[in-house]
Order: sequence, then C-alpha cells, then structure tokens
Amino acid sequence: MSGEGPSGAGLFSPGVERALRTAFEAHEGQTRKGDPIPYVTHSVHVALILARAGADEITLQAGLLHDVVEDCPGWTAERIEELFGSEVAGAVAAVTETKGQSWEQRKQAALDHVPHMDERAVALKAADKTHNMRSLTAKLDAATPEVAWKPFSRGPEATIDYAERLVAALRARLAEFPKLASLSEDLQGAYDALEAHRPKGE
Repeated sequence: MSGEGPSGAGLFSPGVERALRTAFEAHEGQTRKGDPIPYVTHSVHVALILARAGADEITLQAGLLHDVVEDCPGWTAERIEELFGSEVAGAVAAVTETKGQSWEQRKQAALDHVPHMDERAVALKAADKTHNMRSLTAKLDAATPEVAWKPFSRGPEATIDYAERLVAALRARLAEFPKLASLSEDLQGAYDALEAHRPKGE
C-alpha cells in the first residue's frame, strides 16, 4: 500500500470517482445479506475504512470494486484491469472468492491465501472483514438472534469461529506493516464486538 495516503484531492481523484460510479452501476439492484440496504454501501464503507487508515488511491479504487468480479454479472478480472489497471485488478483478484465451491472450501481458501497477500491486499481484506463484522453486530444489536442469523447458512458458531481465525491471520500480516496498526486495531475491535454475541452454551 504505497504512497503517503490520500490527500483531499486524492479522495476525489478521477480514478476514485470512476471506481465509485462503476461500483454503483455494477451493484445496482443488489442488497446486503438479509437486508434491504443497497449492497454498494458496503463497498463505500470499505473504502472509507481504508481512507481512514491512510490507503493510497489504488487501494481506495480496489476497495470500491472489491466485490464486483465476485458478485456482478459481466464483470471479470480482465475487465477491471482494462478499465483500472493491473494494480487495482490484482488487489481485487486477491480477495475474490471462487464461485461453485462450498462455504467451507471458500473460507479455507481465503485463510490459506492470507500469508501470500501483499500489503495492499491484506489491508483490503482487513477493511472488508471489519465492515462485515460491524454490520452483523449492528444487526444483532437491533434484532433478535434468530432474525439476525437467519441469512447465515452456517449459523453463529461456525461464522464466529471463522471470523476468529481470519482476524488472527490478518493481524499477523498487518503486524508486518506498522503504518497499518490502526486497521489492525479496528479489525480486532470489530471481532470483539461480534464475539460478545456468541450464543452461550454452544
């Protein structure tokens, strides 16, 4: 994650603007899991988390686009590279899960990939996981556990167990990059808040 972080002008650069517009167009009509909230709000939150951590423009673009290849028809890594360049496409590819595999296979592959990620991809994955956990915790705070957990096929125990393993793996990598310390702290805080909702006695 090179550079000195985004300046005021960098946050509103043509590249970030194009990535924002693309994310809105690609995710049009999609909503968050078990929620009427437009899916693209997640992409924007990931970019905001990265911006707060001092991410450069390439990482911000990747944050906005990180789920486009995985979730949006007609979008491929090659298309991202054509429109946004190889660095953005590489970061997006690093956090894109393979469709057609079971939940367990996809999550294990994601865990196995963490040691091989570069700084930019580690930051992106951490910001993504941070927002996903924060979103789930907010839902658990606002609704009954039965309602909040209904969209999660593996239930609370497996979901939280996986989060614990991924957070540990990501924080081990984030420790290699001192300037990402705040991102590591945010990630741990998000996990701790989710862990507090682990069902008792399971």
